[in-house]
Amino acid sequence: MFVIVGLGNPGRKYENTKHNMGFLTIDAFAEKHGIKVNRIKHKALVGEGFVAGKKVMLVKPQTYMNLSGQSVREVVSYYGIEPEELMVIYDDVDIPMGSIRIRKKGSAGTHNGMKSIIYDLQFDDFPRLRIGIGKEHREEMVDFVMSGFAADEKKKIQEAVDNSVSALGAWLEKGIDIAMGEYNTKKAPKQKKLQEEVSDEGQIQEDKEHN
Repeated sequence: MFVIVGLGNPGRKYENTKHNMGFLTIDAFAEKHGIKVNRIKHKALVGEGFVAGKKVMLVKPQTYMNLSGQSVREVVSYYGIEPEELMVIYDDVDIPMGSIRIRKKGSAGTHNGMKSIIYDLQFDDFPRLRIGIGKEHREEMVDFVMSGFAADEKKKIQEAVDNSVSALGAWLEKGIDIAMGEYNTKKAPKQKKLQEEVSDEGQIQEDKEHN
């Protein structure tokens, strides 16, 4: 069985906030594949179905973000889930608004929900899908991630959720390497060109220092 966990905080107060990207994606994925996520089990709202011929459990921990690991640990332990069968979806302030990144494993970064999961599981070699909410404002971090989306952000976020739903389907059907290749957001040409120019300048300066 494959387990897809979306991170967020329960309650209407947090429904459409930046920190609830995991919940929003689970809801969209469930709707597309006709899965009802409405049973309380393992400190979470869960639902089961079949996608691409594989049995899938969708999980929305109800422990609040900082204790997400308690719920995920129960699911992984109860069903004997292997690391590669677990996918965690969460928001990431370190990548641009609306972009998505899939990785096979890695650290928690600054995300408290991921810190809790890795602490409780005692391993970090499981896939994750990060949805960029790019912190471009000056609010305190907590205020930023708990805020809603501005009008100009909503289109980007909806596209990110749609892409994430498709990426999860690709992961289940084709494997993580293909999903990464197809859905990891590419650098914009201008940004890439600028980075190349900066790199070239650094190389020129290094050459000067060595001559």
